[in-house]
Amino acid sequence: MKHLNFKHFLTTAFLLACIVCCSICAKAQDAATAKPAVAAAKPPVVAVKGAADLVNNFFKKYKDEGTGAAIDYIFGTNKYFTNTAGISQLKAKLDSLRQGIGNYLGKDLIVQKNASNSLVFYSYLVKHEIQPIRFTFMFYKPQNEWVLYRFKYDDQMDAELEDAGKINNKHP
Repeated sequence: MKHLNFKHFLTTAFLLACIVCCSICAKAQDAATAKPAVAAAKPPVVAVKGAADLVNNFFKKYKDEGTGAAIDYIFGTNKYFTNTAGISQLKAKLDSLRQGIGNYLGKDLIVQKNASNSLVFYSYLVKHEIQPIRFTFMFYKPQNEWVLYRFKYDDQMDAELEDAGKINNKHP
């Protein structure tokens, strides 16, 4: 029996997610340097104590309300993410991916790193029935509140583990 291999599908989804994320981040950086215009109505951001709370709220929404609500929530933490078309495309790609890998089962923290008291990184193994994906979040605290700085998802953990298992990272 052949095993289902979603590698090609996920690699394509990863590349598209990176493109969308880069586009969204570029728009946010442009917006940060431009004079603020009248902002479009955004859903209110729930007050949280720290970046870990943002991640926990994201995964609660991901589980209970779906991809769209989770992405809207996390990107809603940063008023400079104004590329609604890019965010919509990211939601559609991630939602499509979820349909191919089964139900969400939970998450495991891979690594959490602090660059400073104002910049943190989280990487999670997101468990689904068929295969896992990885979500990475970077949060920035410019003043008093944490905001999303970067978000990515990918499926490259298996290749990284295989490489890590090689002697001197060379093929046998």
